[in-house]
Amino acid sequence: MPFLSCLRTRESVFERLVKRRMDARVECAVQQRQVLFLCVFLGMSWAAEEPLVYFVEEEAERGTLLANLAHDLGLGMEELSAREPRVISDQKIGFLLLDPLTGDVSLNEKLDREELCGPKEPCVLPFQLLMEKPFEIFRAKLWVRDINDHSPVFLDREILLKILESTTPGAAFLLQSAQDSDIGTNNVRNYTISPNAYFHISVHNGADGIIYPELVLDRPLDREEVPELSLILTALDGGSPPRSGTTLVRILVLDINDNAPEFVQPLYKVQLCEDSPVGSLVVTVSARDLDTGSNGEIVYAFFYATERILNTFQINPTSGSVYLKAELNYEVIQTYTLTIQAKDGGGLSGKCTVVIQVTDINDNPPELLMSSLTSPIQENSLETVVAVFRIRDRDSGNNAKMVCSIQDDLPFVLKPSVENYYTLVTDSPLDREERAEYNITITVIDMGTPRLKTEHSVTVLVSDVNDNAPTFTQTSYTLWVRENNSPALHIGSVSATDTDAGANAQVTYSLLPPPDPLVPLASLVSINPDNGHLFALTSLDYEALRAFEFRVGATDRGSPALSSQALVRVLVADANDNAPFVLYPLQNASAPCTELVPRAAEPGYLVTKVVAVDGDAGQNAWLSYQLLKATEPGLFGVWAHNGEVRTARLLSERDAPKQRLVVLVKDNGEPPLSASVTLHVLLVDGFSQPYLPAPEAEAAAAALADPLTVYLVVALASVSSLFLFSVLVFVAVRLCRRGGAASAGRCPVAEGHFPGHLVDVSGTGTLSQSYQCEVGLMGGSGTGEFKFLKPILPNLAFQSIGREVEEYPSYRNDLGLW
Repeated sequence: MPFLSCLRTRESVFERLVKRRMDARVECAVQQRQVLFLCVFLGMSWAAEEPLVYFVEEEAERGTLLANLAHDLGLGMEELSAREPRVISDQKIGFLLLDPLTGDVSLNEKLDREELCGPKEPCVLPFQLLMEKPFEIFRAKLWVRDINDHSPVFLDREILLKILESTTPGAAFLLQSAQDSDIGTNNVRNYTISPNAYFHISVHNGADGIIYPELVLDRPLDREEVPELSLILTALDGGSPPRSGTTLVRILVLDINDNAPEFVQPLYKVQLCEDSPVGSLVVTVSARDLDTGSNGEIVYAFFYATERILNTFQINPTSGSVYLKAELNYEVIQTYTLTIQAKDGGGLSGKCTVVIQVTDINDNPPELLMSSLTSPIQENSLETVVAVFRIRDRDSGNNAKMVCSIQDDLPFVLKPSVENYYTLVTDSPLDREERAEYNITITVIDMGTPRLKTEHSVTVLVSDVNDNAPTFTQTSYTLWVRENNSPALHIGSVSATDTDAGANAQVTYSLLPPPDPLVPLASLVSINPDNGHLFALTSLDYEALRAFEFRVGATDRGSPALSSQALVRVLVADANDNAPFVLYPLQNASAPCTELVPRAAEPGYLVTKVVAVDGDAGQNAWLSYQLLKATEPGLFGVWAHNGEVRTARLLSERDAPKQRLVVLVKDNGEPPLSASVTLHVLLVDGFSQPYLPAPEAEAAAAALADPLTVYLVVALASVSSLFLFSVLVFVAVRLCRRGGAASAGRCPVAEGHFPGHLVDVSGTGTLSQSYQCEVGLMGGSGTGEFKFLKPILPNLAFQSIGREVEEYPSYRNDLGLW
């Protein structure tokens, strides 16, 4: 950097310029000095405990480059920028400006050393270089060097001295010293007096480092010759070029007053608490004068006090008591030095010094200066720096010692660092679902008496991470839908919640592929991906599909996405949409089957049994039977629950041989559905009387039967059995060859043994059709009891009944004739 150089080099250049041009024109030298660019001095001690030190002259222009942090810290430009450096200071103004891209540190505005530090020397402005990534603090100081920009100033434009004409040569008279805001060599360094025959100036260094001028008498005064003198007192500072200030010194020559006031003690030391009320007594000084009259009357006053002293203290001119005029502040000024003059009426005076030491009280609460705050922070993160701050107390001693703390029930911890810096760090992983916001109160308490504290509240928000999968309200859902529903019917809903927030909590529903690829799930149901509503796509049939189940998935929109599953079971509720179906007797046969009933049958005789099934379920499949029509209404009856058709009374000769019965089969649905079947009953005389007696008359009928009739019936039954056996074998062979034995029922040959006695009854007389019937006689009964009567159906009717039974396997046992 071409404008940087060392301090000694700059001073030597200025000295040569001053010596070379001092004789020419002082004004020209000042103009050239203003044109020169102020130098910036770098004084840096690179050690872990020592701060970085930078030097700059006051009044340097804004933008003056001080240093390059990347160079001083040994970092690259990119590394410095990535670490996010910042300049932090306790000053109310930001006097430094840091370029994070280049690392250049420059002045943000002009600095006035006198305004910043006053008479304090050296004028050092501490600041810190804060690196956030990772967190690191470098201490630094900016040393502001004084320039000679203030001239010496006398508080009074005129100094009045009254000197007795009897004063002997060599007497010295202390004069008012000039004040210069500059320090060091730029402060007042010499005094001169205008040429005269009576006095010269002697300069003395005070205990406080201030140079005091004394006017020394060279020759005796003669009031009658010279009653008054007017001299010019000039104060010169040590700047280059030097600045000066003047005041008028008026000397009145007085008559003789040979005793000056004398203080009891030349030095008074007082300790005054900074919270002392205004108007309180500070100290009382006392002086005495041996003269009498007006020459012995003493008046007390401050001797050329500074403006700050005059604004803070006041003195009683008669008693010499000093009172507090304004409030004290230990943090601003710790010590006051007062010079009090006691002057008698003859103009003689004496002086004493009062040193007031201000004692500190704990009147300043701790301060918390927040450097950085990070909010929100991600949940589940470990040891995350939430805040960086500094604490300070403007008191001193124990009053400035501080303790910093936060609440105990929070997952955060304070970690101290250098220069009273603290970092607020997460102590354990945060869970946004458990708590999304933390109000942290940082409490700083000093150790003074009484203890003062400062509380600073910090609100930390926890940002969401997709760490929670959607959760269904139920692990499984059971939905009911009535069959024959309309397509796109809303059959139910599933619901899942996600405890995350934002997009991480937005749930999308979907159907998962079924484990069985044969289930056409895509054609049965659909789901709304936004709200989980389920819809039936097609009309469901209870008889075809009574229930099915599938899984639904709920997936959030986080990254990565999380999901969960739930089982949905859909049960199809039955509707009464199937009318009862009559399995026996078949109504679509080419030739209707006629039931034979002997006229000798007793009341309650089982004629036949109507067998029907219903494809529905539950009460929709509960069937009831009733006789709808009959040729003889009171002759037959139908049992309502099992469909058995029985005789209601004894048969008579007047009853028609052909009876037509219409049986109504009705289910228990709402509304009920029904089917009807027509039964043909043939009343026979000769056939049924010998062999089909009622159980009560079985013994009597057997005893009265004609043996010849019995032989005839046995012979006819044998011939019929042989014929029927041949027909059944032929039909069975044909059915087995066609491979339809499974759907048409069991092969007739495999049904079991044929009854021992078969009777073939040909359709003659009043019978309009031919019938083939099996007459089964109970084996082992000597009475030849009639056991069962079943028509032998044609082949096609036989196959049709078999198919119906296979379709309704639950009703196979109900078909007693199958």
